Amino acid sequence: MTTQTANRTSSLNAAKAAKNDEFYTQWADIEREINAYLEFDPDVFRDKIVLLPCDDPEWSNFAKFFALHFVDFGLKKLISTSYAPDSNPTLFSYEPTLFELDDPKFDATKSHANGKKFVLKRNDINGDGVINIDDLQWEYLDGDGDFRSAEVTTLRDEADIIITNPPFSLFRAFVGWLVEGGKTFSIIGNSNATTYMEIFPLIQQNRLWKGATANSTDMVFGVPKGATIRESDRLKAERLGYPSTDEHDFTRLGNACWFTNIDHGRRHEPLQLMTIDDNIRFSKHKDVRGVGYQRYYNFPEALEIAWIDSIPSDFDGIMGVPITFLDKYNPDQFEILAHGDDMDGLRRIGVRTLGDEFVKTYYAQGGTGGNSAGHRRLGLTEPTYHTAYKRIIIRHRKAAS
Repeated sequence: MTTQTANRTSSLNAAKAAKNDEFYTQWADIEREINAYLEFDPDVFRDKIVLLPCDDPEWSNFAKFFALHFVDFGLKKLISTSYAPDSNPTLFSYEPTLFELDDPKFDATKSHANGKKFVLKRNDINGDGVINIDDLQWEYLDGDGDFRSAEVTTLRDEADIIITNPPFSLFRAFVGWLVEGGKTFSIIGNSNATTYMEIFPLIQQNRLWKGATANSTDMVFGVPKGATIRESDRLKAERLGYPSTDEHDFTRLGNACWFTNIDHGRRHEPLQLMTIDDNIRFSKHKDVRGVGYQRYYNFPEALEIAWIDSIPSDFDGIMGVPITFLDKYNPDQFEILAHGDDMDGLRRIGVRTLGDEFVKTYYAQGGTGGNSAGHRRLGLTEPTYHTAYKRIIIRHRKAAS
């Protein structure tokens, strides 16, 4: 393979990877989530500066949404930034829009190499009697618009609230950037991020939580033409009202959700629970009704809870619950102690290693996972020896007091 061919292949692979990491959020999903914040606090955005990094108003629904609601939300200032075309491997060709070409600030070189900054203030620039997207003022950034640049970080520091859908591959770095700046935020990510070592401590410390909407439901996203999507997801997006267009295909993601530190009323709604006895008598789950609860082989002090609605109201000890518990987590009702993949966290609360006997029986019964005697995982013995999948370790808040 020649150097030229190798470089071309590398560029194509980078473009493919970038396309598969680029998801355009739909207006309806933004509106539902933002409305939940406003229901809890109608002044949540009043007199605030909102930053939308990597959200060009020409295509971003985030920028269009907040520009439309600039006045009724009471915003002080709206800032959005875009990424330089030359730094975006999904773009094999780029032509400036008429919006840019017709502006005296247009610079043919910067149009490709530089990102842009768009600002909306409390000024009716065009004198039409309203403040909206037509009053946006723009300029080229000095750099390409990467959120990690000093230039965009300065905008972060100026802002009160940051809202966007960052590339999923950069989610850890983006959250770190937000936390470093001590910012209020609402962003979209993969729900599996809840157990990332950079994310879970923030949830545990009540510094980040799931958003009010789109939990355990489908979200539809626009994707660049050429992005790899499953046909079943494309068809489901189409059934939900998003057929492919000349500019974009659409896909649905069942594991996307909002992560935020903006309060909303739904996280303070207590789970309605039954007692242990009532669960055993009336639970709709056959592995609880008439049976009761399993305890962990190597942590018998705790109950295994396979279903959120079977959390007992009268058990003051430690419980392992499915990761979907975080969709309904009320910090006033429960305390989060650890998650099931965090061996150090499990050690701190008293979980012992699986041991030789458990592992021997596990493999004798056909187990194929990577369990060993020294692993600190939550072991179960029914219906066969296995380890619990993706558990969050909790207890009732009243039990901690």
